[in-house]
Amino acid sequence: MLTRRHFISTTAVLFSAPLAIPTFANAAPSASQKAAWDAQVTPANYVPETSNPWGIQPRFLPRRVEARDNLTPGDIHVDAVARYLYHIEEGGTAMRYGVAIARGNLYEPGVYTIRRKVEWPTWTPTASMIERNPEYAQWEDGMDPGPNNALGSRALYLYTGNRDTLLRIHGSPHPRSIGGRASSGCVRMVMAHINDLYPNVAMGSTTYLYSAEDSVVSSS
Repeated sequence: MLTRRHFISTTAVLFSAPLAIPTFANAAPSASQKAAWDAQVTPANYVPETSNPWGIQPRFLPRRVEARDNLTPGDIHVDAVARYLYHIEEGGTAMRYGVAIARGNLYEPGVYTIRRKVEWPTWTPTASMIERNPEYAQWEDGMDPGPNNALGSRALYLYTGNRDTLLRIHGSPHPRSIGGRASSGCVRMVMAHINDLYPNVAMGSTTYLYSAEDSVVSSS
């Protein structure tokens, strides 16, 4: 079982309201459509560290924090207890974001590699998701991209070797779930926040999902 070390210091919950249902056909969105959706999910006069139209707990707003020297720049660490995602930067710092993790035993601690990145992805529920949530059957052929899509505005796809684990780090149309255990396995973020993170994550980056039972919450 992978456990979290006390590797970063500081403090921030992020939530939001339902978004308008997009009118999008069954095809890849255009650049102009993506830009329009990005504008829709980004608050006016957006400042990551302070903008909070969602009314989320301030500790989950993005913040640059100090990182331990032995952490690799570019890697992602997810603290399942504190509900933080850390993206390690050069120079001994990290960007920290609030997240939601999976419900119950659906959370899968481990070490993964990001082998795919998608802006405004399509979401297709797995057979096990549909079994647990029969209402998902209406999207068994895929849910069109858009602000109400379950994967939100951006998705980072987690692999073990060349195998897609079906786990994602992604935006969510339900930001009020951030800070909780809400998903079917993925790590959720506020869409405006993952939009900031996304261009800074390189293909091939390593992602560490630490145990929800054994992690240690930072005291700072």
